[in-house]
Amino acid sequence: MPIKNQFSELYEHIKSWRHHIHQNPELLYDTIHTSKFVETKLKEFGCDEVITGIGRTGVVAIIKGKENKSGKVIGLRADMDALPIQEQTNLDYASKVPGIMHACGHDGHTAMLLGAAKYLSDTRNFDGEVALVFQPAEEGGGGAKEMIDDGLIEKFNIQEFYGMHNMPGLEIGQFSIKSGDFFAAADTFTIKIIGKGGHAAKPQETVDPVLMSSNLVMALQSIASRNTNPTKDVVVSICTFLTDTVSFNVIPEMVTLKGTLRTFDKEVQAIAKDKIFSLSKSIAEAYGGKAEIEFNYGYPVMKNSNDATEIAKTVAEKVSGKNTVSAEKIMGAEDFSYMLNATKGAYILIGNGDTDSVHSPTYVFNDEILPIGSSYWAELVETKMQLKK
Repeated sequence: MPIKNQFSELYEHIKSWRHHIHQNPELLYDTIHTSKFVETKLKEFGCDEVITGIGRTGVVAIIKGKENKSGKVIGLRADMDALPIQEQTNLDYASKVPGIMHACGHDGHTAMLLGAAKYLSDTRNFDGEVALVFQPAEEGGGGAKEMIDDGLIEKFNIQEFYGMHNMPGLEIGQFSIKSGDFFAAADTFTIKIIGKGGHAAKPQETVDPVLMSSNLVMALQSIASRNTNPTKDVVVSICTFLTDTVSFNVIPEMVTLKGTLRTFDKEVQAIAKDKIFSLSKSIAEAYGGKAEIEFNYGYPVMKNSNDATEIAKTVAEKVSGKNTVSAEKIMGAEDFSYMLNATKGAYILIGNGDTDSVHSPTYVFNDEILPIGSSYWAELVETKMQLKK
């Protein structure tokens, strides 16, 4: 594997940083310990500037190259937050915090970018500046948007942004990327189906919200199969079905449904949203009940720029020594989309090997990819802002 020699030498350090972060996971914007750890390391490395409090608990480090004739500034982003999951890995460095776990590999992402920070601070073999962005609250909190709203792009004159995420099931060290639409927009909705409760032995005296909701769950699947263009991507998922009673013999007053709508096309998104409202109301009314719907727009579509994708692909193949896999669209969401909406750039996937899926209590980030990921970041900077010989 043609990774940079310095990262082989740094490997044990990078691994120890990850394990420390893994043992001390924090949620959303509560990355107080993690942000402080990152800040301390960046200052130890000799970064030119280390700025905290961007987007509440975000950290930004500026490293200047040997020259700055180009005036280029590129941003590299790593996410820092964990998930509300009880870890079941039995690792000797498992989470010390009950109910919280780095189940998506953000500890690894942070460690890889710290490795790159150490290398870039030491070598500075580039023309321009690099902004290393350590972001909180990717897991549903919109931390990228918060940092952008806090002036991230303008304060540091970031002209391009690059991100990376590990991918279980993809060969160790293999990279995968696509230009254009990559990750879907993900919206959430809550539907309350309200009826009239009563005794299960006398259903004729009730307006059964369980029956209404069961019909609605099935009907919502017609949005993808019958209401939108079959060549367009759309997924409607009901993930919570909750009654206001836990009794065997009581028909409840209300059922609460919660779910997500995932799309790439704004017209499809609008059609699907309208159908969620109309189907909910019409089915409830047909049975004598009523529906209350709350819809919230979530992360937008994440789109890679064509030229940035080509650069990322070239760098990935140089680092890995392997052809980069052409990725397919992913219906998952990623708040790096806010950064790519603000400026051009690209997001790439790095293979985590044959491990359990992210967001699983048994997921394990593969330490073998740490020097590969750090090498990718360093090579990207040196390629994008190459020194003139």
